[in-house]
Amino acid sequence: MGREVTQRYVDPLAQVWLGAARRIGLRVVRSADTYASTDGRGTLAIAIDADLDADDSLAQMIFHELCHSLVEGEDSFTTPDWGMDNTGPDHEWREHACLRVQWVLTGRHGLRGLFAPTTDFRAFWNQLSGDVLAERTDPSVQGAIAALRRATQPPWAPALEEALIATSRIATEVARFTTASPPTELAPLWVGITPAPAPHPTGLPAGEASGTCGTCAWRFDARGGSRCRQAEAKVDPTWPACERFEAALDCQTCGACCRAAYHSVEVTRRDPMVKKQPGYIVDRGTYLEIRREGDRCSALHGGVIEDGKTSRYHCVIYDDRPKTCREFTLGSAHCLTARRRVGLS
Repeated sequence: MGREVTQRYVDPLAQVWLGAARRIGLRVVRSADTYASTDGRGTLAIAIDADLDADDSLAQMIFHELCHSLVEGEDSFTTPDWGMDNTGPDHEWREHACLRVQWVLTGRHGLRGLFAPTTDFRAFWNQLSGDVLAERTDPSVQGAIAALRRATQPPWAPALEEALIATSRIATEVARFTTASPPTELAPLWVGITPAPAPHPTGLPAGEASGTCGTCAWRFDARGGSRCRQAEAKVDPTWPACERFEAALDCQTCGACCRAAYHSVEVTRRDPMVKKQPGYIVDRGTYLEIRREGDRCSALHGGVIEDGKTSRYHCVIYDDRPKTCREFTLGSAHCLTARRRVGLS
């Protein structure tokens, strides 16, 4: 006598990430016609199991696509394939940005071995190490930093972080029951699970940079002690670097305060710049401001991607810049705000 089947088994990690995707706004379907693609209308198609490699998993595939969405921004949910066409000069750095995001997010939970990418860019992943956000002139680093900030905001938060935590718990338990395979067999991914690193003493994620709180650009002296502008807390200069560590700042690799971070720089009518550089002044009737071109001050040049790097910024009226610009302090709270707004910190 046969029995009626009323339920089906679903891989626990698949269940976690199907649920996370749904909460973020994506319906996941399986398809024999694609490896991974989005239709711009809320559907993410993932290849069927028979077409995946041995080190693929549905959970890892969903996570990778969500990392792409983090790099491209919320508008990418309404654009097929996150707005990427796998061609053109911007494709490579956007892929690299996605993998840097994966590296950081999985590193927080000991999941780099389990959730390593299985795309043609695996070679780039394999050479990542240490602080993968250190080179701020690399557009893929800038894209990754902006993406990590988005990960703390809707629609990704809190589902993405909760899914990573759940994955870490499941993986840790499974790893306890996993042994090495014979040399003739592929090792199970579970052997790559590592303990999640303890948080930094400030509560921020632990870092992999070689510096310390004492050598970080965001440490400052206050009331006889050291404080951090990132954590907004007291720090011990000898503490190891956290994930947000930055070495000495360089205005010419930043330019944030002259770009989209601030939309207007007002100038007093008595400022010497008004007579020395009249072509850069716009009279708004009740006030004067520096002319802008797009999202930046018209006097700011540079910031062009060349050979995979962002060219150095420079102000063409630097010697005549207005008082507002002269009083802007490198490493101040306003400086950090500007860098955060453009995705550099």
